[in-house]
This record gives sequence, structure tokens and C-alpha cells, in this order.
Amino acid sequence: MYQGNKLENGSRPIVGKLQWFGRVIGNHHLGIGAPREVDVLKGVNMSFRTQAIGKLCFDDRMQGTGAQVHFEMSFVLTLKRAGWKMIYDPSIAVDHYPAQRFDEDQRHNFNNTALINLVHNETLILLEHFSPLRQIVFLSWSILVGTRESLGICQWLRLFPQQGEIASKKFLASLQGRWLGYQKYKMESQKFALEKQHFGY
Repeated sequence: MYQGNKLENGSRPIVGKLQWFGRVIGNHHLGIGAPREVDVLKGVNMSFRTQAIGKLCFDDRMQGTGAQVHFEMSFVLTLKRAGWKMIYDPSIAVDHYPAQRFDEDQRHNFNNTALINLVHNETLILLEHFSPLRQIVFLSWSILVGTRESLGICQWLRLFPQQGEIASKKFLASLQGRWLGYQKYKMESQKFALEKQHFGY
């Protein structure tokens, strides 16, 4: 992947993994080794069998007025749940130049709305694909620890000395995104349960 005119170098053996507690490891642009099955593919590198896709559409519940972050995770996890395998092959390379975005998500600049949308999308997707136990583990981990992008308490404490007020804003936006994603999941779960009851499933 190019940042400006500079190619980002590096190599990572672990690519496209969804860890049991909910952390997603990307690294698709840095992967090395043989083709292997992964949990998540990156949108810029995805291609699918038409037989696998069928009538499946991209998830229109994803938040974001332009780039809807994590849309590919929703798509791929739905296919995996249907029994399809996702294969990542490092030898298939794409010259990817990140384009200018014309919405609130400006990649390397913090935007409150963009982070809320990102965390909302991630939360909704993972809650839908996790068992009840993994849901509890994921929500606990994401609030107590989190990642450098979607801050939990530990990440906020770690980043605060360098980022100060920005770290606090990221933490609050992350909490808001988690809450909104959780609310959306619960609302849709209740709606589905009522529909099942109504139709006698």
C-alpha cells in the first residue's frame, strides 16, 4: 500500500484473523507466506465466487456517509457462517493508493463521527456473529482494553501521555460507538424474536 508516493514496507505472518475475544488483525498489505484460510479479507483485495454470493448484498446498516468501515467484515463473516472458506494469497498483489475521502472519515486525522461509526459497525457485526459467551468477553475486553484505534480504558491510559485531550476524545467516541452498536444489535434481536413468535417459528 502506498502512503503518498512511498510504498509501505514490512512483512507479517498473521493476516486477516479474528481472535476469540474480538480483536481483528488485518495486515493484508504486509502478508507473507503461502495461501491460507483467514477470517477477514480487506475490501480492496476481495473477490468471490458468484455461487457463494448469491443474492447477498453489502450490509446497509453500516454507518458512514462515504467509506463505511468494516463493511467487508460483515460480508465475509456472513459467507463463512454459510460454510464458505476465505483464502488469502500474498502473491496476489494490488497497487493500492488510498484515495482522498470526501466524508467525515479522513484516514489519519481524528474525527469524532468517523470513529463512532467505525466502532458502531464493528460492534454490531461481532455481536451478531459471536455466541453469548463470546459477546460478553468481547464487550468486556473492548471496554477495559480495546485497541489503538478503538480505545478501551487501558489503551486510553497508555495513549494519554502522548495524545492528551485527543486520547480522551477517542476514548469517549469509542464508548459511544460501542453503546450504539450494542443498542442496534439488541433492537434487531428483539425484533427478530417478535417476528418468530408472530409467525410461530
